[in-house]
Amino acid sequence: MEVTLSSQQAPQGAETCDVREVLDVVSDKWSLYVVANLGGGPRRFTELKRAIDGVSQKMLTLTLRHLERDGLLTRTVHAVMPPNVTYELTPLGTALLHAAGPLIAWSTGNLAQIAAARAEYDRKTHAHAATA
Repeated sequence: MEVTLSSQQAPQGAETCDVREVLDVVSDKWSLYVVANLGGGPRRFTELKRAIDGVSQKMLTLTLRHLERDGLLTRTVHAVMPPNVTYELTPLGTALLHAAGPLIAWSTGNLAQIAAARAEYDRKTHAHAATA
C-alpha cells in the first residue's frame, strides 16, 4: 500500500521553507508533550514542569515561547500576589492536538516493536563491528 501526499497537500516552492519551520517547532523534543498536557485545560508552568518528565526549566520556557509565537497557546498573567501565569491551548493548538493524536497513539502502541527493532539493529551493528 503506497501512501503519498497529493499535489495539493505537498508544499511547493517558498511554502516548503514555511512548512519546514512550523514542523521544526511542533516536532521538536518537547512541543507535543506540552500540547498534550495542555489538552486537559489551562496549566501553570510548575504543573507542566512536573508533568513532563525530563524537561529542564530552560527548555520548557523556550518551548512555551515558540508555541505561543506560532499561535498554538496563550500565556495569561493573572494579577494576584504572587503573580500567577497560566498557559492554554488556542483553537489552533487544539487542532494540532487532534492532528497529533493518531501519531501519539501510534507511538504508544508500537513502543515494544520499535524497542525490539532497535535492539536487533544494535545487535547486528555490534556484531558487524566486532568482525570488522
